[in-house]
Amino acid sequence: MKLKINIPTRLLKASLCLVCCLLLHQVTLRAQDTTAAAKADVPAKVKPVKNTFQSVWIIDNQTVMVPVKGTFEMDIQHRFGTVNNGYSDFWGLFASSNIRIGVGYAPINNLNLGIGIDKFDMLWDGSAKYAIMKQTKGKFPVSITYYGDLAIDTRKDVGNTLFAHQSDRFISFNQIIIARKINDKLSLQVAPSITHQNAVQGFYTKNDSTGQSIFEEMKHDHFAIAVSGRYKLGDATAVLVNYDQPLTHHATNNPSPNLSFGFEFATSGHTFQLFMGNYSMLNPGKNNLYNTNSPFKYTQSDGTKMKGGQFVIGFNITRLWN
Repeated sequence: MKLKINIPTRLLKASLCLVCCLLLHQVTLRAQDTTAAAKADVPAKVKPVKNTFQSVWIIDNQTVMVPVKGTFEMDIQHRFGTVNNGYSDFWGLFASSNIRIGVGYAPINNLNLGIGIDKFDMLWDGSAKYAIMKQTKGKFPVSITYYGDLAIDTRKDVGNTLFAHQSDRFISFNQIIIARKINDKLSLQVAPSITHQNAVQGFYTKNDSTGQSIFEEMKHDHFAIAVSGRYKLGDATAVLVNYDQPLTHHATNNPSPNLSFGFEFATSGHTFQLFMGNYSMLNPGKNNLYNTNSPFKYTQSDGTKMKGGQFVIGFNITRLWN
């Protein structure tokens, strides 16, 4: 005898639907678990450290910072005379001064192009600054930026008494800037550089043993290094310190080092720096090669005595539009 079981059609359909729902739910859960595991295996994107410095300038040197794409920058830089004469020229404020006006633009991210002119020698300069690497937590311990500047002396040269060749008007400067934001308050950077001059300065000296005249001249290439630091006192105020040391030894006209210190006051779009230092020129190549203001009292190898304490008061104003 066969046992025949009659299952209502509605109950069969309901059962099949329930089984399908349970299977679909299990597949969905497994897919979600797989997706979550895949996301967990992919590390989160590490963002670069922000605001290593507030400005593109730290007194006389460029910082590692490069404005973001689309930023227009304007700089006004001013250096007064040396403070050595005291009240007679009001500590250099009423003496001869130097001023530079420059503009820059960031056409793409990590690149800034600039142009400027300063009063000394009517010097026009063009510059390029590129961020090679940015400090990131757990990946890159420092930020590295390249800075290059090419300047031309545009003074009138009647009778070719200043320049034997037109190429003698040019001076180039190349620098690698390495910086690290130590914490929220302190940032440090070191920047080796090389400056090239097409025309060198020199003079004739007489050899004591032979009596012959020898032409002593500077070298065409000059190496130097700059060390800078910034310490924040508050959200808008910071202390700045900078030291530039010449490395190349020339037969004559060896440049003096530069020691500078001052304060920085910043907003979202403005930066104002007020300081004292030894550099009176406003081009990095000129400063590195021809600085005669010395922070220290010493005697050079050629017998030239440096007075020391030859500081100038200066300020930088930077405005950014984005």
